[in-house]
Amino acid sequence: QVQLAESGGGLVQTGGSLRLSCAASGRIFSINDMAWYSQAPGEQRELVASITDGGHTNYQDSVKGRFTISRDNAKNTVYLQMNSLEPQDTAVYYCNADVQGPSKGDVASPVMNYWGKGTLVTVSS
Repeated sequence: QVQLAESGGGLVQTGGSLRLSCAASGRIFSINDMAWYSQAPGEQRELVASITDGGHTNYQDSVKGRFTISRDNAKNTVYLQMNSLEPQDTAVYYCNADVQGPSKGDVASPVMNYWGKGTLVTVSS
């Protein structure tokens, strides 16, 4: 089993910054794509940013130029640096990862998708 643990959320004023972290632990052979999603009250969960194991990144248009996703493969950790925060960024932020477990003998384990429990980001005006 694999666990994703987010940290770094909190209350910040408009224009402020936060850095979210998400560490994966458990039975891990490799991690493919990692991503951050946000879910505002009453809204659907949506992709904020993603990063491949090779470092290729993708961003939601509303965060381009303000947010930066990065990862440390040695630590199985993904980060989201959030700058110039706006009240519209207020949401619970969830970490997501595609993880392959260790092989069982000669049989490769499948890639499974996991979610963290989320961390709340509140931006006050």
